[in-house]
Amino acid sequence: MVSVSRRSLLALGAALPLLGRLDWAVAAPAPANADKVLLNYNESPYGPSTAAREAMQRGIATAGRYPYKHMYALAGLFAQQHGIAEEQVAVFAGSMAALRYAVLAFTSETRGLVMATPSYEVPRQAAESRKAPVREVGLNADHAHDVPAMLAADPQAGMLYVCNPNNPTGTITSTEAIRQALTNKPKGSVLVVDEAYIDFADTPSVVSWVKEHDDLLVLRTFSKIYGMAGARLGLAIGHPALLERLAVFGGDNVPAGSSLLGGLASLEDVKLLPQRKALNAQLRDETITWLKGRGFTCTASQANCFMINVKQPAEQVIEKLATQGVLIGRVWKNWPQWVRVTVGSKREMERFREVFAATV
Repeated sequence: MVSVSRRSLLALGAALPLLGRLDWAVAAPAPANADKVLLNYNESPYGPSTAAREAMQRGIATAGRYPYKHMYALAGLFAQQHGIAEEQVAVFAGSMAALRYAVLAFTSETRGLVMATPSYEVPRQAAESRKAPVREVGLNADHAHDVPAMLAADPQAGMLYVCNPNNPTGTITSTEAIRQALTNKPKGSVLVVDEAYIDFADTPSVVSWVKEHDDLLVLRTFSKIYGMAGARLGLAIGHPALLERLAVFGGDNVPAGSSLLGGLASLEDVKLLPQRKALNAQLRDETITWLKGRGFTCTASQANCFMINVKQPAEQVIEKLATQGVLIGRVWKNWPQWVRVTVGSKREMERFREVFAATV
C-alpha cells in the first residue's frame, strides 16, 4: 500500500491550481425515487450486500478517527486474493478519482491521451482540462477497442485507456488485444485498463500482469457489482512507482471508514460475485433477446449495461421513456441512434420492456 505523508501532500498541493430468493436480490429502498425505474447510471439495484451494510453501520461508531488501518486492510486483502504485493494496491474514494489522477500524471501538452469512442468520458475530460491532446478511436466491427488503430493514433501518447468491459457498450476487448497494446504502445507511455465491470464478464482480469509490467495500471471499483456507488470506493493496481505518481494528486484522501469496512466485507463474501453475476447475465440476456426479437440491434454486452440501436434519435427515446418513469441513457455523439440501458432488477427490466414496447 503506497503512502504519502500529509506534509508532503500539503507541499505538493500548493503547486497544483440467484438466482432464487436472496436477500440482496431485493432492490435497495430508494424513497425519493420510488416511482422511478433508474436504468441510467449503471448502478446496482441491490445495493451493498447484507454483510457490507452491517459492516458499514459499524463504521459509524469509528467515524471520529481516520480509518487508515481499514484502508491498509482493504489493500492487503485485495492483494492477497489476487496474488500481488500490498504495495501494488492503492485505495481511493472511487476509481473515478484514480482515473483522473492517472490522466494528470501520465499526460501533458506534448504527451496525449488515446482512447476509444464511445467509451467512458472521464479521461477525455481530465485530459482536456490540462490541454493534453486527445485522440479518440472508433470501436471495431465487434464493438471492441480497435487496438491497432489506437496504437497508430498518436506515437507520442503518454497514456492509452482501455475500459474492459467497455462503458457504454458492455463489450469485451480480448486479452490478446490488451497484450498487443501493452507491448506496442509508445515508449514511456502507460496503459490504463479500467476494470470497473470485469466481475460481470467471463473474460479474465489483467490485474496479475502488474507483477511483470511497471507501465500498466488497472482500476477497480466497488460501485458496480458490489452495489456501493454511493460509498465512493475504488482501487488502483500497479507498480509502486506508478501509484506514487497518482498519490501526488490525492493519495492521502482516505475514503470513509464505513466505505472501507463495507469493501472489506464485500471482498470476504465469496458467494456474492457469482450470484450477482449470474442474475445480471440472466436479466441482461433475456432483455437483449426480447429486443432482438422486435428488430433492434444490441451490443454483445458482458457488463451490467448494453446499448440499443433505436433507429431514431436516441435522445427522443430517452425523453419518451422518462415521461413513463423509466430513466435510461445516455447518448454518445458519434452513436446518435444508440442509447445505453443499465440492467436493473427483474421488476425494473419488466417495466422497461413494457414501456419500451408501448413507446418505441
